[in-house]
Amino acid sequence: MLHLFRKRILVILIALFSSNILVLPLWSEEQVATNNTLGNNSAIELFRPDSKPYSLTYEDWTARWWQWAYSIPKDVNPSYDDTGKYCAEGQSGPVWFLTGTYKHSVDRYCTIPVGKAILFTSLNSECSFAEFPNLKTEEQLRQCAKQMQDSVINLEASVNGIPLKGLEKYRIQSSLFNFTLPENNTLGLSPQTTQAVSDGNWVFLKPLSVGNHTIYHKGGLRNITDSSSNHAFTGPYGWGYPTTYHITVVGNGIK
Repeated sequence: MLHLFRKRILVILIALFSSNILVLPLWSEEQVATNNTLGNNSAIELFRPDSKPYSLTYEDWTARWWQWAYSIPKDVNPSYDDTGKYCAEGQSGPVWFLTGTYKHSVDRYCTIPVGKAILFTSLNSECSFAEFPNLKTEEQLRQCAKQMQDSVINLEASVNGIPLKGLEKYRIQSSLFNFTLPENNTLGLSPQTTQAVSDGNWVFLKPLSVGNHTIYHKGGLRNITDSSSNHAFTGPYGWGYPTTYHITVVGNGIK
């Protein structure tokens, strides 16, 4: 009987693979999901929170995301771009950064070179000495960012229609880092360099295959009134609206 049962299971598994409908759990130990949405059978893989992508920690990469976001003037900043025409602003290195949208939903179209990992957030928060001059220590910055991020109660993200589960496990708080504000910056402050700590829920994708992909994310907050800051870019407030990226990965093929 046991031998017959095992044989039947084997037949079922072979049938599932043959029909191309078997999907591996996204949040398995290997962090792999089979992507059949576009008919390309390639895998969607995520970097684990305890990994060191390209020799940097997850925390380091989230800090770099903020450094990138703040370095771009508001008039060409991808965060305030409704079409995706500024998607390539400030992009360099092995990781391509994507961002959310403020107080309205957007569909953005973006072309990315093959071999680029992708880092984005459903919702995140950040506190700096420039934005909060009453804060004097790293620990105060850390508590400030945590308090804002604690207001997040809903996280959604998908890649090619496959929902990403367990996003709460990918909440990362950074170490203390520097960022520099240019003229016409998103905070409306004078150009300067300051120090900050960030906190957020992130998705860090390994490079996608050549072709078309869709990345979607949004978030939700408690019903609160934020009176902690006049700098809208700082925290999650107003940034929970649906963001859809229509990604075209171009290049010579598999990296």
